[in-house]
Amino acid sequence: MSVSASASTETPVKPARRIPAVPFWAQIVAGLVLGVVLGWITRSHDVQWLYTTLDKIGHIFVQLLKLAVAPLVFFAILVSITNLRKVNNAARLASRTLLWFMITSLIAVAIGLVIGLITNPGAGTGLTPKDGEKPKHAGSWLDFLTGIIPTDVITPFTELNVLQIVFMAAVAGIAALKLGDKAQPILTLSESVLELLQKALWWVIRLAPLGTVGLIGYAIADYGWDLIGKYATFTADVYIGCALVLFGVYPLLLATVAKVNPVQFFKGAWPAIQLAFVSRSSVGTMPVTVKVTERLGVPKEYTSFAVPFGATTKMDGCAAIYPALAAIFIAQIFDVQLSIGDYLLIAFVSVVGSAATAGLTGATVMLTLTLSTLGLPLEGVGLLMAIDPVLDMMRTATNVAGQALVPVVVAAREKILDVDAYNSASASPVDDDYGVRDAEQKATLPVTA
Repeated sequence: MSVSASASTETPVKPARRIPAVPFWAQIVAGLVLGVVLGWITRSHDVQWLYTTLDKIGHIFVQLLKLAVAPLVFFAILVSITNLRKVNNAARLASRTLLWFMITSLIAVAIGLVIGLITNPGAGTGLTPKDGEKPKHAGSWLDFLTGIIPTDVITPFTELNVLQIVFMAAVAGIAALKLGDKAQPILTLSESVLELLQKALWWVIRLAPLGTVGLIGYAIADYGWDLIGKYATFTADVYIGCALVLFGVYPLLLATVAKVNPVQFFKGAWPAIQLAFVSRSSVGTMPVTVKVTERLGVPKEYTSFAVPFGATTKMDGCAAIYPALAAIFIAQIFDVQLSIGDYLLIAFVSVVGSAATAGLTGATVMLTLTLSTLGLPLEGVGLLMAIDPVLDMMRTATNVAGQALVPVVVAAREKILDVDAYNSASASPVDDDYGVRDAEQKATLPVTA
Protein backbone atom coordinates (compact mmCIF):
# COMPACT_ATOMS: atom_id res chain seq x y z
CA MET A 1 0.00 0.00 0.00
CA SER A 2 2.79 2.38 0.91
CA VAL A 3 4.67 1.49 -2.26
CA SER A 4 1.73 2.35 -4.49
CA ALA A 5 1.05 5.55 -2.58
CA SER A 6 4.66 6.56 -2.93
CA ALA A 7 4.60 5.83 -6.65
CA SER A 8 1.50 7.90 -7.14
CA THR A 9 3.09 10.94 -5.55
CA GLU A 10 6.24 10.86 -7.70
CA THR A 11 6.70 13.77 -10.09
CA PRO A 12 6.30 12.65 -13.72
CA VAL A 13 9.58 12.74 -15.66
CA LYS A 14 9.44 15.32 -18.40
CA PRO A 15 10.83 14.34 -21.78
CA ALA A 16 14.33 15.58 -22.45
CA ARG A 17 14.61 18.69 -24.57
CA ARG A 18 16.84 18.23 -27.57
CA ILE A 19 19.45 20.77 -28.46
CA PRO A 20 18.59 21.91 -31.98
CA ALA A 21 21.28 21.04 -34.51
CA VAL A 22 22.79 24.01 -36.29
CA PRO A 23 22.57 23.43 -40.07
CA PHE A 24 25.90 23.14 -41.82
CA TRP A 25 25.17 26.08 -44.11
CA ALA A 26 24.50 28.25 -41.06
CA GLN A 27 27.83 27.19 -39.57
CA ILE A 28 29.58 28.24 -42.81
CA VAL A 29 27.83 31.61 -42.84
CA ALA A 30 28.77 32.15 -39.20
CA GLY A 31 32.37 31.30 -40.08
CA LEU A 32 32.34 33.84 -42.91
CA VAL A 33 31.00 36.60 -40.68
CA LEU A 34 33.41 35.79 -37.85
CA GLY A 35 36.32 35.63 -40.30
CA VAL A 36 35.50 39.07 -41.70
CA VAL A 37 35.27 40.54 -38.21
CA LEU A 38 38.51 38.97 -36.97
CA GLY A 39 40.31 39.91 -40.18
CA TRP A 40 39.21 43.52 -39.83
CA ILE A 41 40.28 43.62 -36.17
CA THR A 42 43.64 42.08 -37.04
CA ARG A 43 44.39 44.57 -39.80
CA SER A 44 43.02 47.71 -38.15
CA HIS A 45 44.69 47.08 -34.79
CA ASP A 46 47.77 45.16 -36.02
CA VAL A 47 47.11 42.13 -33.79
CA GLN A 48 50.06 39.95 -34.78
CA TRP A 49 49.13 36.85 -32.76
CA LEU A 50 45.65 36.82 -34.28
CA TYR A 51 47.13 37.26 -37.75
CA THR A 52 49.36 34.22 -37.20
CA THR A 53 46.50 32.19 -35.72
CA LEU A 54 44.18 32.89 -38.67
CA ASP A 55 46.97 32.01 -41.10
CA LYS A 56 47.66 28.69 -39.36
CA ILE A 57 43.98 27.71 -39.12
CA GLY A 58 43.36 28.36 -42.81
CA HIS A 59 46.63 26.70 -43.84
CA ILE A 60 45.96 23.54 -41.82
CA PHE A 61 42.44 23.23 -43.26
CA VAL A 62 43.71 23.49 -46.85
CA GLN A 63 46.54 21.05 -46.11
CA LEU A 64 44.07 18.51 -44.72
CA LEU A 65 42.05 18.79 -47.93
CA LYS A 66 45.16 18.39 -50.08
CA LEU A 67 46.26 15.38 -48.06
CA ALA A 68 43.40 13.33 -49.49
CA VAL A 69 43.49 14.76 -53.02
CA ALA A 70 46.00 12.43 -54.70
CA PRO A 71 44.60 9.05 -53.55
CA LEU A 72 41.02 10.35 -53.79
CA VAL A 73 41.43 11.37 -57.44
CA PHE A 74 43.14 8.11 -58.36
CA PHE A 75 40.60 5.76 -56.82
CA ALA A 76 37.61 7.94 -57.75
CA ILE A 77 38.57 7.97 -61.44
CA LEU A 78 39.47 4.26 -61.44
CA VAL A 79 36.21 3.21 -59.77
CA SER A 80 34.13 5.63 -61.84
CA ILE A 81 35.42 4.21 -65.12
CA THR A 82 34.77 0.62 -64.03
CA ASN A 83 31.30 1.59 -62.78
CA LEU A 84 30.34 2.56 -66.31
CA ARG A 85 30.01 -1.14 -67.09
CA LYS A 86 26.90 -1.14 -64.91
CA VAL A 87 25.26 1.60 -66.99
CA ASN A 88 23.47 1.11 -70.29
CA ASN A 89 24.92 3.15 -73.17
CA ALA A 90 28.04 3.97 -71.14
CA ALA A 91 29.95 5.26 -74.17
CA ARG A 92 27.02 7.50 -75.11
CA LEU A 93 26.80 8.91 -71.57
CA ALA A 94 30.54 9.60 -71.45
CA SER A 95 30.53 11.36 -74.82
CA ARG A 96 27.44 13.43 -73.95
CA THR A 97 29.04 14.42 -70.65
CA LEU A 98 32.19 15.62 -72.41
CA LEU A 99 30.08 17.45 -75.01
CA TRP A 100 28.13 19.38 -72.37
CA PHE A 101 31.36 20.17 -70.53
CA MET A 102 32.58 21.82 -73.73
CA ILE A 103 29.29 23.61 -74.46
CA THR A 104 29.04 25.18 -71.01
CA SER A 105 32.72 26.14 -71.09
CA LEU A 106 32.23 27.92 -74.42
CA ILE A 107 29.26 29.83 -73.03
CA ALA A 108 31.23 30.78 -69.92
CA VAL A 109 34.29 32.01 -71.82
CA ALA A 110 32.05 34.00 -74.17
CA ILE A 111 30.46 35.74 -71.17
CA GLY A 112 33.90 36.48 -69.75
CA LEU A 113 35.09 38.00 -73.03
CA VAL A 114 31.99 40.17 -73.43
CA ILE A 115 32.22 41.50 -69.88
CA GLY A 116 35.93 42.23 -70.30
CA LEU A 117 35.41 44.09 -73.59
CA ILE A 118 32.60 46.18 -72.10
CA THR A 119 34.25 47.11 -68.79
CA ASN A 120 37.97 47.39 -69.71
CA PRO A 121 39.13 46.01 -66.33
CA GLY A 122 42.77 47.05 -66.83
CA ALA A 123 42.02 50.73 -67.38
CA GLY A 124 42.46 53.21 -64.55
CA THR A 125 43.99 50.76 -62.07
CA GLY A 126 47.26 52.63 -61.70
CA LEU A 127 49.11 49.34 -62.22
CA THR A 128 52.09 49.18 -64.59
CA PRO A 129 54.11 46.31 -66.11
CA LYS A 130 56.72 46.92 -63.37
CA ASP A 131 54.20 45.76 -60.77
CA GLY A 132 54.17 42.24 -62.22
CA GLU A 133 56.65 39.41 -62.01
CA LYS A 134 56.99 36.07 -63.72
CA PRO A 135 55.56 33.04 -61.89
CA LYS A 136 57.95 30.33 -60.75
CA HIS A 137 56.06 27.71 -62.75
CA ALA A 138 54.44 28.49 -66.10
CA GLY A 139 52.22 26.25 -68.18
CA SER A 140 52.75 25.61 -71.89
CA TRP A 141 51.14 23.35 -74.46
CA LEU A 142 54.31 21.26 -74.67
CA ASP A 143 54.37 20.83 -70.90
CA PHE A 144 50.66 20.11 -70.93
CA LEU A 145 50.90 17.37 -73.57
CA THR A 146 54.16 15.79 -72.39
CA GLY A 147 53.30 16.28 -68.72
CA ILE A 148 50.29 13.98 -68.91
CA ILE A 149 52.50 10.88 -68.88
CA PRO A 150 54.45 10.48 -65.62
CA THR A 151 58.05 9.33 -65.48
CA ASP A 152 57.24 7.05 -62.54
CA VAL A 153 54.22 6.08 -60.45
CA ILE A 154 55.35 7.77 -57.22
CA THR A 155 56.21 11.35 -58.19
CA PRO A 156 52.69 12.38 -59.30
CA PHE A 157 51.44 11.56 -55.80
CA THR A 158 54.28 13.25 -53.94
CA GLU A 159 54.19 16.38 -56.12
CA LEU A 160 50.38 16.35 -56.41
CA ASN A 161 50.33 16.36 -60.21
CA VAL A 162 46.60 15.72 -60.62
CA LEU A 163 46.71 15.48 -64.41
CA GLN A 164 49.20 12.60 -64.27
CA ILE A 165 47.20 10.92 -61.51
CA VAL A 166 44.09 11.10 -63.70
CA PHE A 167 46.04 9.55 -66.58
CA MET A 168 47.25 6.61 -64.47
CA ALA A 169 43.80 6.08 -63.00
CA ALA A 170 42.19 6.10 -66.44
CA VAL A 171 44.69 3.55 -67.75
CA ALA A 172 44.15 1.34 -64.69
CA GLY A 173 40.36 1.63 -65.01
CA ILE A 174 40.33 0.73 -68.71
CA ALA A 175 42.72 -2.18 -68.08
CA ALA A 176 40.44 -3.44 -65.31
CA LEU A 177 37.48 -3.35 -67.68
CA LYS A 178 39.42 -5.39 -70.22
CA LEU A 179 40.46 -7.97 -67.61
CA GLY A 180 36.88 -8.55 -66.52
CA ASP A 181 36.36 -10.90 -63.58
CA LYS A 182 40.11 -11.28 -63.00
CA ALA A 183 40.26 -7.64 -61.89
CA GLN A 184 37.37 -7.96 -59.41
CA PRO A 185 39.59 -8.27 -56.30
CA ILE A 186 41.37 -5.05 -57.25
CA LEU A 187 38.06 -3.29 -57.89
CA THR A 188 36.66 -4.43 -54.57
CA LEU A 189 39.76 -3.14 -52.78
CA SER A 190 39.61 0.15 -54.72
CA GLU A 191 35.96 0.68 -53.79
CA SER A 192 36.76 0.04 -50.13
CA VAL A 193 39.73 2.43 -50.18
CA LEU A 194 37.58 5.07 -51.88
CA GLU A 195 34.92 4.74 -49.19
CA LEU A 196 37.60 5.03 -46.51
CA LEU A 197 39.05 8.18 -48.10
CA GLN A 198 35.64 9.77 -48.47
CA LYS A 199 34.80 9.01 -44.86
CA ALA A 200 38.04 10.61 -43.68
CA LEU A 201 37.49 13.61 -45.94
CA TRP A 202 34.01 14.10 -44.49
CA TRP A 203 35.66 14.65 -41.12
CA VAL A 204 37.81 17.36 -42.69
CA ILE A 205 34.75 18.88 -44.36
CA ARG A 206 33.07 19.13 -40.97
CA LEU A 207 35.91 21.50 -40.03
CA ALA A 208 34.97 23.84 -42.89
CA PRO A 209 33.31 26.45 -40.63
CA LEU A 210 36.55 26.73 -38.63
CA GLY A 211 38.61 26.73 -41.81
CA THR A 212 36.38 29.52 -43.14
CA VAL A 213 37.24 31.71 -40.17
CA GLY A 214 40.95 31.26 -40.85
CA LEU A 215 40.87 31.62 -44.64
CA ILE A 216 38.57 34.64 -44.80
CA GLY A 217 40.10 36.32 -41.77
CA TYR A 218 43.65 35.92 -43.07
CA ALA A 219 42.68 37.16 -46.55
CA ILE A 220 41.23 40.37 -45.15
CA ALA A 221 44.05 40.84 -42.63
CA ASP A 222 46.74 40.26 -45.24
CA TYR A 223 45.30 41.96 -48.32
CA GLY A 224 42.87 44.47 -46.88
CA TRP A 225 40.14 46.40 -48.64
CA ASP A 226 42.61 48.78 -50.31
CA LEU A 227 43.97 46.03 -52.51
CA ILE A 228 40.50 44.93 -53.52
CA GLY A 229 39.73 48.56 -54.39
CA LYS A 230 42.67 48.71 -56.79
CA TYR A 231 41.32 45.65 -58.59
CA ALA A 232 37.68 46.67 -58.12
CA THR A 233 36.60 46.43 -61.76
CA PHE A 234 38.40 43.16 -62.39
CA THR A 235 37.08 41.63 -59.16
CA ALA A 236 33.54 42.76 -59.97
CA ASP A 237 33.88 41.37 -63.50
CA VAL A 238 34.88 37.93 -62.22
CA TYR A 239 32.07 37.83 -59.69
CA ILE A 240 29.48 39.14 -62.15
CA GLY A 241 30.63 36.73 -64.86
CA CYS A 242 30.48 33.76 -62.52
CA ALA A 243 27.10 34.91 -61.19
CA LEU A 244 25.71 35.16 -64.73
CA VAL A 245 26.80 31.60 -65.46
CA LEU A 246 25.75 30.29 -62.05
CA PHE A 247 22.37 31.98 -61.79
CA GLY A 248 21.64 32.73 -65.44
CA VAL A 249 23.06 30.14 -67.83
CA TYR A 250 22.70 27.12 -65.56
CA PRO A 251 19.03 27.76 -64.67
CA LEU A 252 18.28 28.37 -68.35
CA LEU A 253 19.83 25.03 -69.31
CA LEU A 254 17.93 23.26 -66.53
CA ALA A 255 14.62 24.78 -67.59
CA THR A 256 14.99 24.42 -71.36
CA VAL A 257 17.27 21.43 -71.91
CA ALA A 258 16.72 19.26 -68.82
CA LYS A 259 13.16 20.57 -68.34
CA VAL A 260 13.39 20.55 -64.55
CA ASN A 261 12.90 23.20 -61.87
CA PRO A 262 16.13 25.28 -61.57
CA VAL A 263 15.29 26.39 -58.02
CA GLN A 264 15.20 22.76 -56.93
CA PHE A 265 18.69 22.24 -58.36
CA PHE A 266 20.15 24.98 -56.19
CA LYS A 267 18.21 23.73 -53.21
CA GLY A 268 19.83 20.32 -53.59
CA ALA A 269 23.29 21.40 -54.79
CA TRP A 270 23.80 24.36 -52.45
CA PRO A 271 25.83 22.45 -49.81
CA ALA A 272 28.48 21.61 -52.43
CA ILE A 273 28.47 25.12 -53.93
CA GLN A 274 28.81 26.64 -50.48
CA LEU A 275 31.69 24.37 -49.44
CA ALA A 276 33.46 25.04 -52.75
CA PHE A 277 33.29 28.79 -52.08
CA VAL A 278 35.02 28.29 -48.74
CA SER A 279 37.52 25.54 -49.53
CA ARG A 280 38.49 26.78 -53.02
CA SER A 281 39.00 23.16 -54.10
CA SER A 282 36.85 21.23 -56.55
CA VAL A 283 38.54 17.96 -55.63
CA GLY A 284 38.22 18.64 -51.90
CA THR A 285 34.50 19.27 -52.41
CA MET A 286 34.05 16.17 -54.58
CA PRO A 287 32.49 13.87 -51.93
CA VAL A 288 29.82 16.47 -51.25
CA THR A 289 29.30 17.06 -54.98
CA VAL A 290 28.79 13.33 -55.51
CA LYS A 291 26.22 13.17 -52.71
CA VAL A 292 24.20 16.17 -53.87
CA THR A 293 24.22 14.94 -57.47
CA GLU A 294 22.91 11.56 -56.38
CA ARG A 295 20.24 13.30 -54.31
CA LEU A 296 19.20 15.23 -57.39
CA GLY A 297 18.17 11.94 -58.98
CA VAL A 298 21.22 11.11 -61.10
CA PRO A 299 21.98 7.33 -61.02
CA LYS A 300 24.83 6.50 -58.67
CA GLU A 301 26.82 4.59 -61.31
CA TYR A 302 26.77 7.55 -63.68
CA THR A 303 27.39 10.09 -60.91
CA SER A 304 30.48 8.20 -59.77
CA PHE A 305 31.92 8.74 -63.25
CA ALA A 306 30.69 12.21 -64.16
CA VAL A 307 31.52 14.08 -60.95
CA PRO A 308 35.14 12.88 -60.47
CA PHE A 309 35.71 13.45 -64.19
CA GLY A 310 34.28 16.94 -63.85
CA ALA A 311 36.21 17.73 -60.66
CA THR A 312 39.46 17.44 -62.62
CA THR A 313 38.39 18.83 -66.02
CA LYS A 314 35.19 20.91 -65.70
CA MET A 315 36.18 24.45 -64.69
CA ASP A 316 33.80 27.14 -65.96
CA GLY A 317 35.07 29.60 -63.35
CA CYS A 318 38.82 28.93 -63.26
CA ALA A 319 39.36 27.82 -66.85
CA ALA A 320 36.81 29.87 -68.81
CA ILE A 321 35.59 33.12 -67.26
CA TYR A 322 38.76 33.93 -65.32
CA PRO A 323 41.43 33.44 -68.04
CA ALA A 324 39.29 35.36 -70.54
CA LEU A 325 38.98 38.36 -68.22
CA ALA A 326 42.58 38.04 -67.02
CA ALA A 327 43.94 38.02 -70.57
CA ILE A 328 42.06 41.24 -71.39
CA PHE A 329 43.15 42.81 -68.08
CA ILE A 330 46.84 41.97 -68.60
CA ALA A 331 46.77 43.01 -72.26
CA GLN A 332 45.47 46.43 -71.24
CA ILE A 333 48.11 46.84 -68.52
CA PHE A 334 50.91 45.96 -70.98
CA ASP A 335 49.24 47.94 -73.80
CA VAL A 336 48.86 44.94 -76.12
CA GLN A 337 46.04 44.97 -78.66
CA LEU A 338 44.13 41.70 -78.92
CA SER A 339 42.60 40.70 -82.25
CA ILE A 340 39.51 38.62 -83.01
CA GLY A 341 41.84 35.71 -83.60
CA ASP A 342 43.23 36.14 -80.09
CA TYR A 343 39.75 36.02 -78.59
CA LEU A 344 38.97 32.83 -80.52
CA LEU A 345 42.27 31.41 -79.25
CA ILE A 346 41.24 32.22 -75.65
CA ALA A 347 38.02 30.26 -76.21
CA PHE A 348 39.97 27.31 -77.64
CA VAL A 349 42.44 27.24 -74.76
CA SER A 350 39.61 27.45 -72.23
CA VAL A 351 37.80 24.44 -73.66
CA VAL A 352 40.79 22.21 -74.38
CA GLY A 353 43.10 23.20 -71.53
CA SER A 354 40.64 22.91 -68.64
CA ALA A 355 42.30 19.74 -67.38
CA ALA A 356 45.44 21.73 -66.62
CA THR A 357 43.59 23.48 -63.79
CA ALA A 358 43.54 20.16 -61.91
CA GLY A 359 40.76 20.97 -59.45
CA LEU A 360 43.06 22.48 -56.83
CA THR A 361 43.03 25.94 -55.33
CA GLY A 362 44.11 28.60 -57.75
CA ALA A 363 44.16 28.80 -61.56
CA THR A 364 47.72 29.98 -62.18
CA VAL A 365 48.60 27.09 -64.51
CA MET A 366 45.58 27.77 -66.70
CA LEU A 367 46.35 31.49 -66.78
CA THR A 368 50.00 30.99 -67.74
CA LEU A 369 48.89 28.52 -70.43
CA THR A 370 46.51 31.16 -71.86
CA LEU A 371 49.06 33.97 -71.70
CA SER A 372 51.85 31.92 -73.29
CA THR A 373 49.50 30.85 -76.10
CA LEU A 374 48.55 34.48 -76.78
CA GLY A 375 52.14 35.67 -76.46
CA LEU A 376 51.29 37.98 -73.54
CA PRO A 377 53.94 38.70 -70.87
CA LEU A 378 53.89 36.14 -68.08
CA GLU A 379 54.75 38.94 -65.66
CA GLY A 380 51.04 39.68 -65.81
CA VAL A 381 50.43 36.68 -63.58
CA GLY A 382 52.18 38.50 -60.75
CA LEU A 383 49.67 41.33 -61.04
CA LEU A 384 46.82 38.98 -60.15
CA MET A 385 48.43 36.76 -57.52
CA ALA A 386 47.64 39.12 -54.64
CA ILE A 387 43.92 39.20 -55.38
CA ASP A 388 43.69 35.52 -56.38
CA PRO A 389 42.27 34.09 -53.10
CA VAL A 390 39.34 36.52 -53.20
CA LEU A 391 38.58 35.60 -56.82
CA ASP A 392 39.13 31.89 -56.34
CA MET A 393 36.19 31.50 -53.98
CA MET A 394 33.61 32.52 -56.58
CA ARG A 395 35.44 30.71 -59.39
CA THR A 396 35.43 27.41 -57.52
CA ALA A 397 31.78 27.74 -56.53
CA THR A 398 30.95 28.13 -60.23
CA ASN A 399 33.15 25.15 -61.12
CA VAL A 400 31.41 22.85 -58.66
CA ALA A 401 27.92 23.98 -59.66
CA GLY A 402 28.79 23.08 -63.25
CA GLN A 403 30.14 19.71 -62.16
CA ALA A 404 26.76 18.89 -60.61
CA LEU A 405 24.74 20.51 -63.40
CA VAL A 406 26.06 18.55 -66.38
CA PRO A 407 25.20 15.09 -64.95
CA VAL A 408 21.67 16.35 -64.22
CA VAL A 409 21.29 17.70 -67.77
CA VAL A 410 22.68 14.55 -69.39
CA ALA A 411 20.62 12.23 -67.16
CA ALA A 412 17.47 14.21 -67.95
CA ARG A 413 18.18 14.13 -71.68
CA GLU A 414 18.83 10.38 -71.55
CA LYS A 415 15.68 9.86 -69.44
CA ILE A 416 17.54 8.20 -66.57
CA LEU A 417 16.97 11.05 -64.10
CA ASP A 418 14.81 10.17 -61.09
CA VAL A 419 12.47 13.15 -61.28
CA ASP A 420 10.80 12.38 -57.94
CA ALA A 421 14.18 12.34 -56.19
CA TYR A 422 15.14 15.57 -57.95
CA ASN A 423 11.97 17.34 -56.85
CA SER A 424 12.40 16.20 -53.24
CA ALA A 425 16.15 16.89 -52.88
CA SER A 426 16.94 19.03 -49.86
CA ALA A 427 19.05 19.35 -46.70
CA SER A 428 22.79 19.23 -46.27
CA PRO A 429 24.48 15.91 -47.10
CA VAL A 430 27.10 16.65 -44.44
CA ASP A 431 24.41 16.42 -41.81
CA ASP A 432 22.43 13.49 -43.20
CA ASP A 433 24.55 11.01 -45.10
CA TYR A 434 27.10 10.20 -42.43
CA GLY A 435 24.88 10.33 -39.41
CA VAL A 436 26.08 13.70 -38.17
CA ARG A 437 22.58 15.07 -37.82
CA ASP A 438 21.43 11.99 -35.92
CA ALA A 439 24.37 12.33 -33.57
CA GLU A 440 23.60 15.97 -33.02
CA GLN A 441 19.94 15.25 -32.36
CA LYS A 442 20.86 12.68 -29.72
CA ALA A 443 22.57 15.37 -27.70
CA THR A 444 19.97 16.32 -25.15
CA LEU A 445 19.62 18.89 -22.44
CA PRO A 446 17.59 17.53 -19.50
CA VAL A 447 14.89 19.81 -18.19
CA THR A 448 15.11 20.38 -14.48
CA ALA A 449 11.98 19.84 -12.43
